[in-house]
Amino acid sequence: MDAVDAERSVPFTTMFNFRDLGGLPARDGRHVRRRRLYRSDSPHRIDGADLESFAALGVRTVIDLRRPAEVERDGRVPELPRLAYRHIHPEHVDWSVTLYQPGTDLARYLADRYAALAETGAAGLAEAVGLIADATNAPVLVHCVAGKDRTGVVCGLTLAALGVPDADIAADYALSAEGLERFQAWYAGAGGVLGLPPLTTPAAAMTLFLAELRERYGSVEDYLRQSGLTDRQLAALRDHLLD
Repeated sequence: MDAVDAERSVPFTTMFNFRDLGGLPARDGRHVRRRRLYRSDSPHRIDGADLESFAALGVRTVIDLRRPAEVERDGRVPELPRLAYRHIHPEHVDWSVTLYQPGTDLARYLADRYAALAETGAAGLAEAVGLIADATNAPVLVHCVAGKDRTGVVCGLTLAALGVPDADIAADYALSAEGLERFQAWYAGAGGVLGLPPLTTPAAAMTLFLAELRERYGSVEDYLRQSGLTDRQLAALRDHLLD
């Protein structure tokens, strides 16, 4: 993790993939504003000092991308004054239907899963980006279970619409591998057996996903428009998230 990445990382003891997307560069010379948009794994475990640290960030809106069954199983972010909770489930096929085969191209496998999510979950993804575009919702936290796949797609689309270069979007996405390692270590230490496939987050997966989305829809903005986002929302996104 370089100095910029370290500055964006926010440490917690029971949340392992939490970071600020602020500081990333846009092509027009501006940068994503700090302390406006965060991404993470599920915050349902936080309490005590972690909860105090989270409250100090002043997050106004939590966007939970998990399946309803995952929310029912684990619970949601603790309630805090002036914190709005929005549950959005982008429709997608369970990954168990198409399991990763060890030895095959992991980046290709992940990009295909993200493309499928972008197709079936378009309305939910656009709704999430629309909430991020509304300045009155900020600061916003976007999360799923591990904070790498569904969260990665929403954040990737958001950053692309802001004009952040694909290489920087992919580099941020790849940071989730470190968060997952921390989560696995914590979970094993707590006596648990992680029921997730041994997947990481190769930067090439996000690069492939974004490139192929543009091939199909013309641009990320055109994909978001076709999914329900308006030009006014896209302009609002840039107005309050770029400095």
